[in-house]
Formats: sequence, structure tokens, C-alpha cells
Amino acid sequence: MGAAVAPAAMADDWNRKTVVTFSGPVEIPGVHLAGWSVLPAGTYVFKILDSQSDRHIVQIFTQDEKKVVATILAIPNYRLQATDKTVITFRERPAGEPEALRAWFYPGRNWGEEFVYPKAMALAIAKETNTPVLFTPAELPLEVAEPIQSAGVPVVVQLKQAPIMAIKPSGEEVEIAEVVTAPPVQAQAEAAPASGVAERTLPSTASYLPLMAAFGLLALGSALALRMAERRIQ
Repeated sequence: MGAAVAPAAMADDWNRKTVVTFSGPVEIPGVHLAGWSVLPAGTYVFKILDSQSDRHIVQIFTQDEKKVVATILAIPNYRLQATDKTVITFRERPAGEPEALRAWFYPGRNWGEEFVYPKAMALAIAKETNTPVLFTPAELPLEVAEPIQSAGVPVVVQLKQAPIMAIKPSGEEVEIAEVVTAPPVQAQAEAAPASGVAERTLPSTASYLPLMAAFGLLALGSALALRMAERRIQ
């Protein structure tokens, strides 16, 4: 369905530029250029436009990189084993319908990009694939007349602030943790409070002044005791 060549030079690693070739049409989420809700078979370039700790903005370009055809909200998804090649995953759909883009994993990274769909589209895909799908309930424009060129335009700001949930085939809305895999360390941290064991630490206001005062009193007492002993000897 899809193939990816090696990413561009390491100088482009910050935006994870990757060239991808699709052998068939692919349905995409996000804000797309008018007429590009489904990518025809062909070669495209994936790049990160903006990266935050809990979400990323991914852009898809035409092969010559002269036109941005889609700007998509994604959140980090974890895989246990990184690979040395790009991995693109899809949601299989009924015969005759384009595959739905699901996630993009950059070579050498455990973190990938899990794409977020509009609610109506997410529900339709969830029913067709019988799996939960990420969605945003925010009312965002589905298409634009001009390519999005920067992270500062209003629609990108909306994407960065939009709430994210997951929807089941039944239509039930659930937390994204049911769709996206948390990293082991984070999972352990989230489970720690349930164990009833908490690390005991001093409050941030604690200081060594009381201890120093105690040593001072002890030294003073020792000096007085020595002085009294000296007088008895005399």
C-alpha cells in the first residue's frame, strides 16, 4: 500500500522530512487543500510543522514540496521497537474505499504520530474497522483555499488547542489512552499512586537552621560544663 524511501539528510532531522510513495488512494484527516481529502496514488513529502510535548502538527507536501496539501493534528504514539525505516500504518476499510491514514513512525524513533480525525469521519472509520479512532470535537475547517505556510496562522493555533478524545464503533467517547500506547516509564508513573506507596520527601520549606541551632546549644552546654569542671579542680 505504501512505501517510504530513506529520509533526507540529517540536517532535516528536526522536521523529520520523509518521502513516501502510495500505490493507492489514501484518505487523510486534518485541514486539507480544497480537493485533497483523499490523496491520489503517488509520492508525497511528510514534515513536522510544529512540535509540542503532547501533540504535533504534521504537513503533507506534493513531491516537489511546492504545495502543502494537508495540515494534520497528531499526538505521540509509542512502539516498543524502533526500526531503521519509515513506517506508515493505515486503517483497513471495505473494498472500494481508500485506506485511512493512521500513523507515521520516523526511522530510529520509538515515538510516532497518531493522526486525529474530525468526529464524524472518526466514527465512520471506527464502525468500518471495528476499532477506536482518535478525534477532536472542535469545529475546525476541513479545507482551505490556500496552502498553510506557517505555525502562526489561526487554523494551526486552533489545531494546537483542540481537545482530543477517542471514539468507539458504538459511538462511545473514551480517553485517548485506549487508542494510544503510553511509554513504559509514563505507564509506571501513572500506576504508582494506585500501589499506595509514596516516596517520602522533606517539604521544600525545610532547612538546616534548627539543626545548626541544636549544635550551637550543645557546644555552649559543653563549654559551660568544662568551665565548671575547671573551677572544681582549682
